[in-house]
Amino acid sequence: MKNRFSFGLGAVVLAVALGGCAGSPGTSTSSAPPASSSVSAPSTAEADAEMKVASSSAGPIVVDGKGMSLYFFTKDVKDSGKSACVDACLAAWPVFTTTADAPKVDGVTGTVGTIATPDGKKQVTLNGMPLYYYAQDKAPGDVAGQGVNNVWYLVSPGGEMIKGAAGSGY
Repeated sequence: MKNRFSFGLGAVVLAVALGGCAGSPGTSTSSAPPASSSVSAPSTAEADAEMKVASSSAGPIVVDGKGMSLYFFTKDVKDSGKSACVDACLAAWPVFTTTADAPKVDGVTGTVGTIATPDGKKQVTLNGMPLYYYAQDKAPGDVAGQGVNNVWYLVSPGGEMIKGAAGSGY
């Protein structure tokens, strides 16, 4: 009887602990944006914008700390200090920002930096090129922005554009 009580109590404690990880509306404890979210990108207001490497159908790519794919825009000019994506472009291609001076990276070998956005935020760059999300990518592993209009491309860990085709995810 004592073992059943201990097991039952342990299951309740585990359920409560796991339930607490889910967060409540307005928190950022989940690892991905809600599936029912509209055309908004994941929140980038965290203390630092982590970047890491993930496997994808296009090979190793750079993702944010939550696993969301990051992209380059071919119309950006390397080391220009500004983004060529403005106005309506930003609705589909939100910028990847940070509040840190030096975003944390894991496996990314290119040179990471930041540029100022018109609204005073810090957009993260890799090898002098600004980084973006694709609003249609809804979950970690999505790479729907790859090759869009032949100007948007996934990013390799070394900071190069990946111009090969990609499938639907990792």
